[in-house]
Amino acid sequence: MAGRKRCRLCIGKVTAVDYKDVSMLKNFTSERGKIITRRASGNCARHQKLVTRAVKRARTVALLPFSKQ
Repeated sequence: MAGRKRCRLCIGKVTAVDYKDVSMLKNFTSERGKIITRRASGNCARHQKLVTRAVKRARTVALLPFSKQ
């Protein structure tokens, strides 16, 4: 049985997630543009909330698409 996924952001000691860092945010979105869940990404609750907020802000400012069809 594999070990539990570790939060990449905790390991990297990230304190804030910037909505302008599109390359990092693309790692947390699917090909269709949906935000990847905590279970799939391995994020802790704190960092998942920061990622979600940053993705939503980036979508509003048109840095990320709302959906890809």
